[in-house]
Amino acid sequence: MPGTPTDLTRLRITLTAFFALDGFIFAGWVVRIPAIKEQTGASASTLGLALLGVSAGAVITMMLTGRLCHRYGNHQVTVACAVLLSLSVSLPPLTHSPLTLGLVLLVFGAAYGGINVAFNSAAVDLVRAMRRPIMPSFHAAFSLGGMVGAGLGGLVAGFLTPTQHLFGLTLIGLLVTAVVGRNLLRLKPPALPEDTAKDSPKQETAPRRLNPRTRGLVFTFGLIALCTAFGEGALADWSALHLEQDLDATAGAAAIGYSCFALAMTAGRLTGTRLLERLGRTRTLVSGGTTAALGMLLGALAPTLWAAVLGFVITGLGLANLFPVAVERAGTLAGPDGVAIASTLGYGGMLLGPPAIGFMADWYSLPAALTSVAVLATVAALIGFLTRHAAEG
Repeated sequence: MPGTPTDLTRLRITLTAFFALDGFIFAGWVVRIPAIKEQTGASASTLGLALLGVSAGAVITMMLTGRLCHRYGNHQVTVACAVLLSLSVSLPPLTHSPLTLGLVLLVFGAAYGGINVAFNSAAVDLVRAMRRPIMPSFHAAFSLGGMVGAGLGGLVAGFLTPTQHLFGLTLIGLLVTAVVGRNLLRLKPPALPEDTAKDSPKQETAPRRLNPRTRGLVFTFGLIALCTAFGEGALADWSALHLEQDLDATAGAAAIGYSCFALAMTAGRLTGTRLLERLGRTRTLVSGGTTAALGMLLGALAPTLWAAVLGFVITGLGLANLFPVAVERAGTLAGPDGVAIASTLGYGGMLLGPPAIGFMADWYSLPAALTSVAVLATVAALIGFLTRHAAEG
């Protein structure tokens, strides 16, 4: 089993490539949604129903992937899901009705959910073997891949059809999987260090059936992921409208708000390992949640555009490492099953955020609704403090 520094470094680079590929492909699909909407003749409501296929496929598969990882291994499932993800991203442009679009997005969502559980589980094993809190670096790779995928998609949208663009993503995905996946399949999962196994005997192998205490802790860390993803989803869908509608920003200036938030999250994750080494998990969770709460209050309630954008930047820095730490702790406690539970809760938070903000905006106002992100960030910080004995280290 790989345990030498060289083997562990190779595994880290390989997994980083898969995280980046996942973000790249998903962002490439997202930027072509308007063109697919026009092609299928979908209304806003029917498109929304079709897009639920991604969510449904991901959530269902996330719960099943933990079992597949136990049976076949994290590395094998990662490669298989990468192939399926690469192939399925080419299917939406071939559809001509909202119904068929929803059906192919079930497949795409299944691949997306499966690979997220599999490579996060593999990353958790590597974190334990290296005895360094490197989980944020993997999620930074996902964010960077997404930024490249979205940027490239915007550049080619003017002269490539959705079919040509997404088929190109298929070719890129299969090529990367063929090159990097071969290396991943050759590398066996790293062995748990002897001193870590001695100090934490429950972490040697992940039980198939979790005891009530472990399951409770896993769900608790999953709630942190939910609170974080709620904020990500809310800002993705509502930040530009808030700046344009409530602060009279132009459309271009309003778009800057989310871009700054996304850049801040990426920067926070790139420096996350150093932050975790300095502060530890508990203080990272508590300080991150508190920072995000204060930033979101500024972003939601500030009277000027640039003060609100500053609030979004602070929120992004605060939220950046909460999700990676939550998933890593859940995976350490319960292996792929823990990753599956935390990821499902997190993904559920991302789905819940945008419609919840919409309802609250109708009942009160959009700025008031956005303060719910601050409330949930505070909840994440509180959970981090209350679970300090399980999260310390």
